Amino acid sequence: MIDFIPPAKPIIGDDERAAVDRVLRSGMVAQGPEVAAFEKEFSAHFVPGRPSVAVNSGTAGLHLGLIASGVGVGDEVIVPSFTFAATGNSVALAGGKPVFADIEPDTFTLSPDSVEAVITERTKGIMPVHLYGHPALMGELGAIAAKHGIALYEDAAQAHGASLHGTPVGGFGSFAMFSLYPTKNMTSGEGGMIVAADESIARNARLLRNQGMEKQYENEIVGFNARMTDIHAAIGRVQLTKVGGWTKTRQDNAAFLDANLSGVVVPPVRDGAVHVYHQYTIRVVDDRDGFVKALRDEYGIGSGVYYPIPNHRLPSLASYAPGLELPETERASREVVSIPVHPSLTQDDLERVVTAVNAVARAGA
Repeated sequence: MIDFIPPAKPIIGDDERAAVDRVLRSGMVAQGPEVAAFEKEFSAHFVPGRPSVAVNSGTAGLHLGLIASGVGVGDEVIVPSFTFAATGNSVALAGGKPVFADIEPDTFTLSPDSVEAVITERTKGIMPVHLYGHPALMGELGAIAAKHGIALYEDAAQAHGASLHGTPVGGFGSFAMFSLYPTKNMTSGEGGMIVAADESIARNARLLRNQGMEKQYENEIVGFNARMTDIHAAIGRVQLTKVGGWTKTRQDNAAFLDANLSGVVVPPVRDGAVHVYHQYTIRVVDDRDGFVKALRDEYGIGSGVYYPIPNHRLPSLASYAPGLELPETERASREVVSIPVHPSLTQDDLERVVTAVNAVARAGA
């Protein structure tokens, strides 16, 4: 029986375990010096010059980042429908209305034309997702935001280290959120990081994560408990020292797949973009689900289908978009499949993936 190749594989080693043990021995396990150090190191590594605020999940990062940026009841924020539900959820949780726009067929990120078409007098901002690790079209989206006097936010959950024309993701909007969930390009076990354009937004986020206070019992606003623990921060600090190498391996693996796959549509990279391949996402035009089953059952290759139900058709979010038609989003939801690209793959694994994908594509699933 052949070994199964999973679509993702978190890497947790002895260094991370030692860091957790160090924190446990210290007796300081809630938000403390490890969190403060992680925030500084994260900023320096990914978005120099911008302050970071650690929270307990990526969704909390989006939610608090929006509120810290002034999004509230009645505000509209334009988001993609082709993404994880947390993007739209966070707008709704902040009291706003998620307005869904279509995507570009190549990058799977927000279409500037579609965004322009849904702006109203209630639009507060635009929140693209740097999906699968490829940066969204931030130049065009930034120009639209400036034209209409609205804000630009970033869901960078999957895009640690991605960039566009030399600017790192997280460096475009008034805030950005990076997820630190176990399957992301780096992890803290669970958590998220808000990167803010200025100190006022960062301070608002710090208040919101900690019951509305910076000093104990001096609550300034109504807030949440969204703190990151020092245990999680210690894991994240170790992962920061490794993520650059893992990203290079992901890119090398993607280059091998690009050069050797046939019969499927491989992910293009736009000029000036650095793709960090959180996922390597191909299109299978005919019978995507049969393709996935054949990879698993006949070749032992795992894959992921993200996202088979667009957000605007989910029971939880459909009421925000009655009757909406987003053709590229619908097409992507039928055709995409993400195949293994993670840094734990061996050369033999990569060759198995290529052999399997090409064979199933030739057979028509």
